[in-house]
Amino acid sequence: MTKLITKAQREQLIKNGTERPENPKPVVKLFTPWANATWLLTELDPEDERFAFGLADLGLGFPEMGEIYLPEIEALRGLAGLRVERDKFFTAKMGIIEYADEARKEGRIAA
Repeated sequence: MTKLITKAQREQLIKNGTERPENPKPVVKLFTPWANATWLLTELDPEDERFAFGLADLGLGFPEMGEIYLPEIEALRGLAGLRVERDKFFTAKMGIIEYADEARKEGRIAA
């Protein structure tokens, strides 16, 4: 399992992946410290935890909801070997649908 997600976050993501709530709050925010990429994760696939679901913004102005392959995110490297990080201070204030609507209007995730 990824080092980007804590045990408690993993448990909530699995729960969301099993129960499939209609508009879950994001559990984890990941970002690239060297670029403008951001991911808000709402659930993990209980059958294959390499796959998450959430809102992805690669910094190109077109955020979208969908499946996220975590090993690919973990493999990303920036200048001087920087890696994707988890926002340790992130607490979702709304459901993923509201984050997605806001991101589409702004052209980026503002969380």
